[in-house]
Amino acid sequence: MHHLHLLLSLFLAIATPLAWAAPATEHQCQLSLSQVYDTTDKLPLPNEGNLPVHDPNIIQHDDHYYLFKGGINIPIFKSANMSGPWEKIGTVLDGDSIIHKGNRSRPWAPTTIEKDGKFYCFYTLSFRGSRNSAIGVATTTKLDGSAWTDHGVLINTGKGPGSDVYPYTITNAIDASFIIDQDSGQAYLNYGSFWHNIWQVPLSEDLLSVKHAHKPDAVQLTFVPHTNDRPEEGSWMSYRGGWYYTWFSRGKCCHFDGKFPGRGDEYSIRVGRSKNVRGPFVDRGGKLLTEGGGEVVYGSNNGVVYAPGGLGVLPASNESVPDILYYHYLDTRMGFKDGQARLGWNYLKYEDGWPVPIEGQDEVASKEAAKSSARSVHGIYGWGHLSVSMATAFGLGL
Repeated sequence: MHHLHLLLSLFLAIATPLAWAAPATEHQCQLSLSQVYDTTDKLPLPNEGNLPVHDPNIIQHDDHYYLFKGGINIPIFKSANMSGPWEKIGTVLDGDSIIHKGNRSRPWAPTTIEKDGKFYCFYTLSFRGSRNSAIGVATTTKLDGSAWTDHGVLINTGKGPGSDVYPYTITNAIDASFIIDQDSGQAYLNYGSFWHNIWQVPLSEDLLSVKHAHKPDAVQLTFVPHTNDRPEEGSWMSYRGGWYYTWFSRGKCCHFDGKFPGRGDEYSIRVGRSKNVRGPFVDRGGKLLTEGGGEVVYGSNNGVVYAPGGLGVLPASNESVPDILYYHYLDTRMGFKDGQARLGWNYLKYEDGWPVPIEGQDEVASKEAAKSSARSVHGIYGWGHLSVSMATAFGLGL
């Protein structure tokens, strides 16, 4: 018996430190990941947004950033800068969506825009792997925690009113984004995921329905031909310098659970451009997005960033300040669970009209530097010199 106790004590003395060391599963996860992970250092690390988030959406209003994310009733956060701290100020919905479909209490992938003093939040209801989906819309006139009005369905696919209308018969109504034609003022909704990828439809003047709902003037923006697996989703559209840019995420977004796709098959952020809001869009190599094109603008990098996507682009307030690309990503040092996705962002420069993420100052430092520069330069030279000063500071060569 004495020998048994001695052996047991020896076993516990050896096993206890091992139990508190890094779990074996983490080590195995890293070994597995190293075989599929691109550790390129040609892309910059993110500026840290300091907020756990998946499919973030950010707008600027009254000198603040407002962030919307998928979650219970669509949470809203507010911050004076992109790096936080973020304060939760309320939710878009005060309960379940009035649409009786999918995840009514936890809508996905919101996109909020402001037009003529009113805010519109387009949100997604669905279940993973399902095409029985809906895009809804809610509105408010204030971003102070006041109640929003839920207007219900904009687009149905799979089941529900209007789901028998083309192209809703072949597409998936998730991941809405918004753009206005600079020439005509017509508003468009972009949407889609997997199946027949990403499409665009015109909206009615009040933005609460699709124009000519029973026969929408729909165009296809992206498509992966010659395969049954078409992992493109999360569209965004931006405008700069006469070009419309269609952004999207391609690859496996989440649910890794220790099993990783082949190198480059995880989420990455891609883009194409066109002079026309309706396309056709081509990538930097001239390949049509509807033929599987789409240049990688931001992907896994530096052994730290994995599967970035769910993006948006904040337009510059003027030509002297960069656009901001924001997204969620997984930090390999923290883990690969869906709930560990975090907010990242980078300034953009444009090379021959193509967006390129760059290293950037922390937003707090940038704002303080800009304010200081504005005070000193405005009093001596006038505002024209401020633009040159800021462009020089950002290294954009504008």
